[in-house]
Amino acid sequence: MKQNSGTARHIVVVDGDRKARAALVEYLQKSGFDVTGTTDTRALSQVGERRTADLVILDLAAPDDDAFGRCAMIRDDLGIPVIATSASADDVERILALEIGADDFIAKPFNPREVVARVRNLLRRLEMTASAPASQAGERYSFAGWTLDTTSRSLLTPTGEQLQLAGGEFELLFVLVTHANRVMTRDQLLELTKGRSAQPFDRSIDVRISRLRQRLGEHAQSARIIKAIYGKGYVLAAPVAVLA
Repeated sequence: MKQNSGTARHIVVVDGDRKARAALVEYLQKSGFDVTGTTDTRALSQVGERRTADLVILDLAAPDDDAFGRCAMIRDDLGIPVIATSASADDVERILALEIGADDFIAKPFNPREVVARVRNLLRRLEMTASAPASQAGERYSFAGWTLDTTSRSLLTPTGEQLQLAGGEFELLFVLVTHANRVMTRDQLLELTKGRSAQPFDRSIDVRISRLRQRLGEHAQSARIIKAIYGKGYVLAAPVAVLA
């Protein structure tokens, strides 16, 4: 069943349990989403003929021959983000779902409000990823006497010394520089630097922030360039200029 129209984001709920599916569809509709409920992922092709899905909530117990394979297909082949659900308390199933492409996992029974919050958070993070500026070879960014060179993927010190950055260090610094003076949460930094491979509760951002501070000669307690905002995230607190 499909309700509502217009510009509301389209969510497809795949769940073989009719009662559970109907309840979640109704709650999502009341929260402002355009929702389609279906018993299995094979109906997705028919759904796509009417309107492309913005996100799929997939119960791993849906009556498919290969729910995990279809989860990977939805995420990788169709390019549609997936929130996997399961009544199983087995951590192995949760981990496997995340490894094969699910963007998030929610164990059943769940509070519908939590599902809506997860849906909104995931869509928001994906929108941020899509709108993030891409690194262009030849661009250089100057901040606090330092220069980030996107051609060599290196950092120039105020005295002109070139420091080669590891891939993760460069990506993180690039995101901070291009979002200067804006507080970025760990989730946002993870999504913008790691994309699909980012896992919930990944603390690697803190490690890379520490390494970048070492490069910049800063200590966490007295950092002036990359500052930690308690309870929120990190910010590059310096004016940034794009050099020719």
